[in-house]
Amino acid sequence: MSVPNSGPAAPPPPVWDAHPAGAAQIAYGGFWIRLVAYIIDAILLSIAYGIAGSVLGFNVFATDIEHYSPSANLISLLVGWLYFALLESSERGATVGKMAMGLRVVTDKGERLSFLNATGRYFAKIISAIILCIGFIMIAFTDRKRGLHDMIAGTLVIKTR
Repeated sequence: MSVPNSGPAAPPPPVWDAHPAGAAQIAYGGFWIRLVAYIIDAILLSIAYGIAGSVLGFNVFATDIEHYSPSANLISLLVGWLYFALLESSERGATVGKMAMGLRVVTDKGERLSFLNATGRYFAKIISAIILCIGFIMIAFTDRKRGLHDMIAGTLVIKTR
């Protein structure tokens, strides 16, 4: 006796396997695709900063010293840190921008990042930036497409599709 079909089964939740079947199948996220992912993240973070500033009563986008608020820098640091660290250490292993571009951040061994590892990677980006962004430019020229912050944190950015 067959069971009547009650409709299509729901697809399983998305799971990103950080362990591709063969070593030859690993593709790394290069400079340009990571830049596009970061631009998507920057747009989302700008919206979040604007909302946070409005709720807390200060202008996070002030360009003159009269309207500057040190709290705005603290809020932007906190929001940015939590956004990158929480999402990159999540089950999906990627920020919204990286997900949109089909990227995932993993450890050197292809494992999911811990929150502490993702936090270290976020703050290592400051070093990549203050040396004239050379830490980011390195992505275009290294064998596994790693920036200085990836080397410091022991991470890789891999393509998932």
